Amino acid sequence: MISLKSALAKPFAKIIFNRIQKWANNPIEIQQQVFQDLISSATETQFGKDHDFISINSYSDFVKKVPIRDYEALKPYVERVVAGEENILWKGKPLYFAKTSGTTSGSKYIPITKESMPYHIEAARNAILLYIHETGNVKFVDGKMIFLQGSPILKTQNGIQLGRLSGIVAHYIPKYLQKNRLPSYETNCIEDWETKVNAIVEETLPENMTIISGIPSWVQMYFEKLQLKTGKKVGDIFKNFNLFIFGGVNYEPYRAKFENLIGRKVDSIELYPASEGFFAFQDKQHEKGMLLQLNSGIFYEFVKADEFFNENPKRITIKDVELGVNYVMIISTNAGLWAYNIGDTVQFTSLKPYRVIVSGRIKHFISAFGEHVIGKEVELAMHEATQNTSVRVSEFTVAPQINPEKGLPYHEWFIEFENEPTDVSIFAKKIDESLQIQNSYYFDLIQGKVLQPLKITKIKKNGFQAYMKSIGKLGGQNKMPRLSNDRNIVTVFTQLNLVK
Repeated sequence: MISLKSALAKPFAKIIFNRIQKWANNPIEIQQQVFQDLISSATETQFGKDHDFISINSYSDFVKKVPIRDYEALKPYVERVVAGEENILWKGKPLYFAKTSGTTSGSKYIPITKESMPYHIEAARNAILLYIHETGNVKFVDGKMIFLQGSPILKTQNGIQLGRLSGIVAHYIPKYLQKNRLPSYETNCIEDWETKVNAIVEETLPENMTIISGIPSWVQMYFEKLQLKTGKKVGDIFKNFNLFIFGGVNYEPYRAKFENLIGRKVDSIELYPASEGFFAFQDKQHEKGMLLQLNSGIFYEFVKADEFFNENPKRITIKDVELGVNYVMIISTNAGLWAYNIGDTVQFTSLKPYRVIVSGRIKHFISAFGEHVIGKEVELAMHEATQNTSVRVSEFTVAPQINPEKGLPYHEWFIEFENEPTDVSIFAKKIDESLQIQNSYYFDLIQGKVLQPLKITKIKKNGFQAYMKSIGKLGGQNKMPRLSNDRNIVTVFTQLNLVK
């Protein structure tokens, strides 16, 4: 018997699909409207006065008056908002601060306003509705769903609540999903990640789980604990589990491991949420990339990644982007971020409509020798090397070895294997060849005998979890960098005795 919720899901999905098509088919006009609304709304703010918003009549005016900033550069304004001042970056006070642990600037306080908050909720909902519209699959709506997230406990500071983004969002789960949602509020409030995951295992085991959602590395931990407790594949424990929703990192390096843990393939939806805004979600099961949210109170600019550190890099809007180019994404939002560099790099996979993939972090790259290797390249190289093999990788990161004991410098890949290759040197050669094909700078350095081919260092089981725990970033929204331009991370591996 079809439930009322299942019956209503398809017509509602069609309404939302049609709404999205309207703005997706008029991208330039929609972004221009967003830009004008943002400027006019913030003219009387302190930031608007400091940057002469009243005189901004075009995008070129904005570029002249508002420089690109990262969090450190915007911090003087943010600190005034944190102190309780009004009308600084956006009108009034924000509803929340999403507190994040920045890698370079300590804790960051990202404002979320009454204007920006609804888009964080709608985008996640719309991703599921577009999946329903495309596939016709509504079976999962009556089952239990879980999102592995941070604690929903919020603190109040100068009249503004603060907490992790996922904890803030937990307060906005629609009433019609409340009965379906796990874990319980009490379990969600557990701060220690390992204790929390153990509690989630106990709560979910007897349930009809149909949707599981979270950052892949932490969902993997949950799946492994389920398997350890029951001796069964996740797909046998939860026979109706058929939709995995993820964000935060590229799923491809995890896909083979997940399919092994689940015991079968399940559909997946990729999301691109951040404290600064919900930027994109996968709108088609068989199209590469995620639909850029152009009608969500966010105005986007892009700078070519290889020009970003020039003195005056050229800023462009979506009108001028090209396919396959690595761009740093710059945002201005109805939460009061202006020409703000979130640190992510993206590539467009489609211009009709505008779809993107996250290619890495502008700070996460290796160019110790001028090779400009980025996250997307190392992830694709790993994916190609493991494809159609029994090799399974739990986690990995890459660092340059500039001063080896003997021979030429090289890239060192630190890998935690779930299932090791029979010959590690052949496996390393596959990865290296893929990197050379993808990256002409790396190819030239190898062929020119400036670098020797990469070397693999094995990490002990659960070594990456031990590393994240040692730096206080186990679980939640924390992610392991795929690569670094120094050896700070991998030095800790040695100190903690995590190298095999």
